[in-house]
Amino acid sequence: MELAAALKPGLTGRAELVVGEEHTAPRVGSGRVHVLATPVMINLFEAAALAAIEHLLPPGHQSLGTVLNVRHIAATPVGMKVSAEARVLRVENRTVHFFLQAQDENELIGDGDHQRVVVNVAKFDQRVQRKLAGKGAP
Repeated sequence: MELAAALKPGLTGRAELVVGEEHTAPRVGSGRVHVLATPVMINLFEAAALAAIEHLLPPGHQSLGTVLNVRHIAATPVGMKVSAEARVLRVENRTVHFFLQAQDENELIGDGDHQRVVVNVAKFDQRVQRKLAGKGAP
């Protein structure tokens, strides 16, 4: 599978949400302050990365997140819109490298880098099923 033909540096994807109470740190168990939770920002980053490349993958393939290194540098209150962008930096074999940025209506709130590996879904599922079958075996 030659991914570099379909996945080029510069491809971008976006994801957005309006911060609701369900997106706050107390609601997702990551803190006590009622602002956008870091795990929710991370979910937006992954959604943006998916939006950048999933539609370009060969049939029967999808990408899985393997590395995520982010900074959450500013708080976003309930009611404010947040957008995340993922930009493909390079493709190495089956691994796609992204640069990430998130901002609310006023400022940059987070950034980082992300890697996703492209897998054949049927083969991946077989490995998962073998793992499950071996569960509890000595």
